[in-house]
Amino acid sequence: MSNSIRTFFLIIFLTIVASFIALPKKVPLNFTFWGREVTVPTFELKQGLDIQGGMQVVLQADMSQLPEADRATALISAQEIISRRINLYGINESVIQTSQYGNRYRLLVELPGVQDTDEALRLVGTTAELDFRLESQDSVTATQSAVAYLNTFQPTGLTGQQLKRAGVQFDPETNEPVISLEFNPEGTELFAKLTTDNTNKVMAIFIDGYPVALPKINTPILNGQAVLTGGFTLDQAKQLAVQLNAGALPVPITILEQRTIGASLGQESVQRSLRAGAIGVGLVIFFMIAYYGWQGALAALALVIYAILTVAAYKVIGVTLTLPGIAGLLLSIGMAVDSTILVFERMKEELRVGRPFNQAMELGFGRAWSSIKDANLATIMTALILINPLNFPFLNTSGLVRGFGITLLIGIGISLFTGIVVTRTLMRLFLKEKNQKMSKEKTNV
Repeated sequence: MSNSIRTFFLIIFLTIVASFIALPKKVPLNFTFWGREVTVPTFELKQGLDIQGGMQVVLQADMSQLPEADRATALISAQEIISRRINLYGINESVIQTSQYGNRYRLLVELPGVQDTDEALRLVGTTAELDFRLESQDSVTATQSAVAYLNTFQPTGLTGQQLKRAGVQFDPETNEPVISLEFNPEGTELFAKLTTDNTNKVMAIFIDGYPVALPKINTPILNGQAVLTGGFTLDQAKQLAVQLNAGALPVPITILEQRTIGASLGQESVQRSLRAGAIGVGLVIFFMIAYYGWQGALAALALVIYAILTVAAYKVIGVTLTLPGIAGLLLSIGMAVDSTILVFERMKEELRVGRPFNQAMELGFGRAWSSIKDANLATIMTALILINPLNFPFLNTSGLVRGFGITLLIGIGISLFTGIVVTRTLMRLFLKEKNQKMSKEKTNV
């Protein structure tokens, strides 16, 4: 089996797999195989705030108690903590930007697809001072009042600063959600002493002075790893783990503005963009077929394969699609066609000097590669500058611009594959045989 045939079957396999991935999530993929019902897993295409709607919050950081030299660092720290809170909440497509103007330090938070706005605001805007308090001897006499009972708990010196991480697990015996706690070395030592000296007492967990859990110390815990039980539901356990992991913001945060953004405008813009893109791609395919004939038809087929592979890559990688991202996708389609035209025109030059078709085709791809490589390398460098993967402060930090850069970069990579490998393989297999037949007919005549 020749290399071209092996490559052809590989292209078919990739296209079939990518087609299943690229199908909309609402399309069910169920079939029966050997008497068993088989369900093919589906992949979701993530959408940004400008497409699916959500919430936008502007936060103000109070820097009045910090020296001016420490304020920029505190703002970045607040950005990281809020980002961690939001990610733990499950909003992975969020965008958090910092803004400084004079003595005003602000954070712009975009939360795509958020339904429970009150819960998200509590996660974003609270300071979250976490500490562990121990039941005192006076608590026995204060059982008539819940407030009086809670006021008897005394600080232990163990705070959120010593908590390394919290997570949700399931009790192997009851299968109920529980919360695991892991402390750093300092917290491990302190926690071991507290649990050894106060077995069978209650050690409450307070956040912002409010008790979120009242676990009882059953046995001394010496390794710094504890488990909280208490009949939590899964949602309650997840929420408590988020609060415990959130940590304390370095400065007080207040909410200046809150806006709920509807998805209708974004969906309308997407439909118009896709309509314009479909018209543009259709005209390109028509031009390629009308001008280059069978070569253009194979290039158009490669363009369809490009579109399928690109959508599948977005879903697998987890790219958040925004309106600028759609623009990057359409631009990369143009780049893919541009590469094919360079190859075809180079082939024409080889045919004019009397070279056989097969030789002209190979030379066309080989000699056009230098121009294609330079053009795409410049575009790749531009995309990397827009993405700013190393977060250089003098480059772009906008999430929407980064989305444009990411889709452009992915599109360029896939277009190089389809424009060179796919188109070349199709031409080697199909146009080679066609042109051999044409040559034989001319010889017989």
